[in-house]
Amino acid sequence: MIVKADANSLMDQVKSASKKGPPPVHLWNPAYCGEMDMRIARDGTWFHEGTPIGRAPLVKLFAGILKLEEGRYYLVTPVEKLGIQVEDAPFVAVDFSVSGEGDSQEIIFTTNVGDEAVAGAEHPIRVTRDAETGEPSPYVMIRRGLEARIDRKSFYRLVDMGETAPHEGADWFGVRSGGLFFPMIPAAELA
Repeated sequence: MIVKADANSLMDQVKSASKKGPPPVHLWNPAYCGEMDMRIARDGTWFHEGTPIGRAPLVKLFAGILKLEEGRYYLVTPVEKLGIQVEDAPFVAVDFSVSGEGDSQEIIFTTNVGDEAVAGAEHPIRVTRDAETGEPSPYVMIRRGLEARIDRKSFYRLVDMGETAPHEGADWFGVRSGGLFFPMIPAAELA
């Protein structure tokens, strides 16, 4: 069932519930109300009823009430829970900066909706590879189980700063951040 949800109504609910800081989505468990005709494309574009949402503040607001439960994505307010479609990851990491060096190095990612996350134990980097083409798809955890796909230019920059290190009994090529090593590809495949 597709619910004809009014974006302005959702926005009003969230504004009133989150006057101070980000909405406490993790505390909200309303009843499921149905599906909303909303989709997040692989490139990070948000669509409502087939039309791209051009208002950045509205996209940022929706991103703030996004919740992942049992593999499904929902927009959640204190009184509504609406399912939406996500083609890949809900966010795109569009840039990063680096602070420190060596073991104290931190990679700080910025998403297309303005979230920031320092890669580390709470915000790990992971890379999957297409079984047929071998093409990598890199991700970083942003918040509450929600990931950002790392865009191509940022991934190339990560590769430029990568190193080879032992990981789980083999040498891997990857990057360090927050005191951890994040493997990207087996070093043997680089030769």
